[in-house]
Order: sequence, then structure tokens, then C-alpha cells
Amino acid sequence: MNERPSNLDAGWNFDNSFTRLPHSFYSKLNPTPVRAPGLSVLNESLAVSLGLSAEALRSEYGVATLAGNTIPEGAMPLAQAYAGHQFGYFNMLGDGRAILIGEQITPSGERFDIQLKGPGRTPYSRGGDGRAALGPMLREYIISEAMYGLGIPTTRSLAVVSTGQPVIRESELPGAILTRVAASHLRVGTFQYASNWCGIEDLRALADYTLQRHYPEADGSENRYLALLQAVIKRQASLIAKWQLVGFIHGVMNTDNMAISGETIDYGPCAFMDVYHPDTVFSSIDREGRYAYGNQPNIGGWNLARFAETILPLLSDNELKAVEIAEDTLGEYFDLYQRNWLDGMRAKLGIFHEEEQDETLIQNLLNLMQKHRADYTNTFRALTLGICEEHSSLFGSTEYAHWYEQWQARLERQQHSKDDVRQLMRRSNPAVIPRNHRVEEALDAASQEGDYSVMQRLLNVLSEPFAYSTEQEEYTSLPAASTRPYRTYCGT
Repeated sequence: MNERPSNLDAGWNFDNSFTRLPHSFYSKLNPTPVRAPGLSVLNESLAVSLGLSAEALRSEYGVATLAGNTIPEGAMPLAQAYAGHQFGYFNMLGDGRAILIGEQITPSGERFDIQLKGPGRTPYSRGGDGRAALGPMLREYIISEAMYGLGIPTTRSLAVVSTGQPVIRESELPGAILTRVAASHLRVGTFQYASNWCGIEDLRALADYTLQRHYPEADGSENRYLALLQAVIKRQASLIAKWQLVGFIHGVMNTDNMAISGETIDYGPCAFMDVYHPDTVFSSIDREGRYAYGNQPNIGGWNLARFAETILPLLSDNELKAVEIAEDTLGEYFDLYQRNWLDGMRAKLGIFHEEEQDETLIQNLLNLMQKHRADYTNTFRALTLGICEEHSSLFGSTEYAHWYEQWQARLERQQHSKDDVRQLMRRSNPAVIPRNHRVEEALDAASQEGDYSVMQRLLNVLSEPFAYSTEQEEYTSLPAASTRPYRTYCGT
């Protein structure tokens, strides 16, 4: 048996500011202990950045902490209450299978939520068992770390531990617990909960807490709650543009899955697009395409409107004036999103400055990609490397040749060298993404055979997606043709 290290050895340095909010926002409870916790994967670099000892976390006591069997000193475990529109329908929700252990204060003074996902039932479980299966927890680990490598704001994964206990879904699956690290777990749904089930003073307390935690620069504004709305809109416009630029499809953009901090959160039925098409959907339950790739910017705006509704009483004492303020402010979202997206697309094509016809040039390329069923990531990789002749029928078409001439003429109108253009494109176009078939390959090896080497190789490649290294080349290949579309699932 490993020697039990002290709390100081592990490096835990908890604060629990969320518990200083009104009690209606949470329920205190400890995780339900598991039978035989075992460490599946540990994010050592993240541990170090949090001020934690990877060695201590690997010990028996450390694994017990990551499994929820042991509560570290200073922690105050709780489940958060929230609500949300799920596929357009409003529900009372809450952390049904997640427990916030506490907020780790890093050596640099940053604050991060440390949350266990799958540690047992909570008061918000709504009939669920509060547990999670190994495969989906490893999947969140892979995708969240890939997003971090791509430079996209995201929650991260510190560890996955197996529980030694099965979970029952369509079949019996090995159980696991993920340790999620987040700027916070405040959601649009948290504000919806406050608006529907709490009084205005509780709502104000939540808004003030959010300002202090995430937007202190807005706290001194003349209308601080308007400043909060503007700041949240700005971050979401930037975040969703980043998703679109790499072909990421969240899959379940319910309001409870939109973090007020502007991080990507809740990696359920998410995936990266192979063949470019705006209607691409991967979620098995999104039969109407509500959360399709091309609809994500619109849903972002819809979710922000729901957020604005919750804080109307704080924007003005006059209801009509509050609505007017909210509508005017929400009108900024699509302009911000479009600006972010256009700037990102220009960079993907090596364009440094704006011209009026840039959007047409970009859209014409996307239309050609859709027509020729071109792979999204590999098309831009080929343009970056200048190896277009090796790829899809797109590059052999007369239409593409015409577009290419227009693109080259556009590049010649800017005062930057070919090397400048190439470097900008390399910084903007990932050579690799977590291809769905590669993710499934890693998950199968880990969850079915206990072989984590496939997953580790994939993680290594994804950690530097803009490296364009020889090691990455095999991960750029497309999956074998299939008659069945790729599907991902919620609630596993």
C-alpha cells in the first residue's frame, strides 16, 4: 500500500466561494464511494499548472481523492442547481451526476473549479444513477485536450479513474469518474434557475458573483449588468467562431451547456466534421438538426437571448427600458460573430487585411467544398502545404481553378511575402483534428483491452495540431467509406 501523503504534498489549495452564494444555488453532499478506484489517465502538465503533485495524485490516496472516496482538506463538495432549455424545451436540471469538490487556487492566483463527473447520485439526478461509463469519460478527456491544443477556450480534464463497478446503459459498461477543471460551472442555465425559482436579490447576488469572478473589468461600469451582458456576448461570439473555423460540432447546445465564462463545456455528442456540409449533425438525438454545424451561430444567439431575459430586472427598473437595452445589446452578437469568423477565415487563406469581396471569396470556396464533398480540415491543410493535386476531386475541377486564380490575385494585392502567407496559414489551419475514427480506435483499445498506448499517441499528436510534423501525417487520413453515418450519444 502506498504511503498516504498529506494535503500539502498533493498541493490542494481550496477556496469555496460558490458556497457564499445563497443556499438555493446548491446542495452540499459528498460523492458516493466506489469499490476499487484505479487511475486510467492523468494529465500531468495540467496538474503542475494547477500547483498539484502528479506523484501524489498517482498514489493510492491521490486516486482515492480523484474517485471521490476521500475528501481533501479544505474541500466543500456540492452539486449545483441550474435549469435549461434542452432542444428548445425548458426544464429544471442541476448537477445530476457531478459534484464540485472546490475551487483550486493556483500558485499564480488563478481560480479553477475541480469537479468530479460520475461520482454518484445528487438531489438533481432525476432518476439517473449519477454514474458515468469509462468510454465517454475518456472521450471527453481526448476532445477537451484537443480543443485546448487548438487554442479554443475549454474546460479541461485532469484525470479519469475507473471505479471497479459497472454502469448499466444499453449494456453493462465499466464505470469511471472524470475530474473536470473549469474557470467555473456557471451557465446560462444557472441564471435561468435564479430567474425562475429565486428572488431578485438572489439573482443579483449571482450576477455580482459572476462579475467578480469572470468580468472584474466590467464591475465598475455605470450599468454593471449591461456590461456583464456585453462581455458574455463578446466571449460567446468569439468562442463559436472558433468552433466553426475548425469544424467542431458541439452537438447539444442547450442553455445549460453554455458557460458564462466563454469556455466550451460538456463534451457529450460532439465531434469534428470530416466532409464539409453545413447540415452536418452527429448527435443521435438531434433528428431535426437544431444543433447542426451551420446552425451553431444562430443557436448561440438564441441562448444569449435567454440569458438576457434572466437579467432584465437588473438592467433597468423600467421593464420596457430593460427590454430595449437587451434587444439593442443582443443585436451586437451577430456582427461580433461574423467579424471573428471572417477574420479567422481570412487567416486560414493567408489574408492579412480586409477587402470588401473577401466574404464572397471565402463562401465560394465553401460552396465548392460542399459540392465536391471535400474534407474540411484536409482542404485547408492542402492549401497550406500547396499539395492540392494529391486530394479530392475539388482540386481537379474547372471551378476550383477559377477560384484559385481569384485567391492568388487577392494575395498579390497585399504587402506580405509568400513566406508570411504560408506562416499565417500554418498558424490558422490545424494539420490534425481528433478524427472520429481515431478517437473510437483509442477508446476501444483503452476500454475493451486496457491498452492506453493508442490514446496516448493520439493525445501527443493533438497536443500540437499546428506542428505539421511527419508523426501527424498518418492521423490526417480519412476513415474508410461507410454506409452508416457517424453517431454520438448523450447520457452515457
